[in-house]
Amino acid sequence: MKLLILIPAFNEEGAVAGVVKEVREVLPDVPILVVDDCSEDGTRHQARMAGADVLPMPYHLGLGGCVQAGYRLAFELGYEYVIRVDGDGQHDPRYIPALLNVLRETGCHMVIGSRFYESNGGHTSMVRGIGIWVFRLVLRPILGRPVHDPTSGFVGVNREALQVFTGSFPLEYPEIEALVVLQRKRFRFEEVPCRMRRRKAGRSTITAVKSLYYIIHVLLGVFVNVLKFEGRRKKK
Repeated sequence: MKLLILIPAFNEEGAVAGVVKEVREVLPDVPILVVDDCSEDGTRHQARMAGADVLPMPYHLGLGGCVQAGYRLAFELGYEYVIRVDGDGQHDPRYIPALLNVLRETGCHMVIGSRFYESNGGHTSMVRGIGIWVFRLVLRPILGRPVHDPTSGFVGVNREALQVFTGSFPLEYPEIEALVVLQRKRFRFEEVPCRMRRRKAGRSTITAVKSLYYIIHVLLGVFVNVLKFEGRRKKK
């Protein structure tokens, strides 16, 4: 089994070393790749000092482009599974084995670490909570099943999903649109209950105003993806 831990990071010098060390404690022999999205601080240095391999981006791509670069490299290197862990410390690496087990045992293409699955005590801000509720509502008929935490970035994918994402992956806010991309292929996803933590350092760039923009932007992206898929299906 070839597993890679992927950590996208942008200006996370205060947290990324701790994330790498925590992952190493759980999975001492598994490669860790930090994809640095042209950080302006010491993120790359801290990641290397902690023992991770670092893939520096030549210019700022945004989260989706950063994750896709990691997925492409993982696919080219022959990895079977990739687990994504954010560089801010919110994702607890102790849940990685549970995500991996679901990927391997169920044969699903993506597994999501969910704050809200099985009422496991997830919480978020009011604006983000409204956004999550809206996304659940919109995605339910598209996916044909409920998804409890569509904005979670704590995800694992298998090689088939990796191959799809090397050619098509949302660039700005990828988590929700990625589910729609998988749905086109009739790929399966599962959710695993996880508790998220507060970020270890720095602060989120998504303010209340940006959260509203995020909701509108993602909904437009979802509808465009659906229309493209329906258009291609009618031509066949």
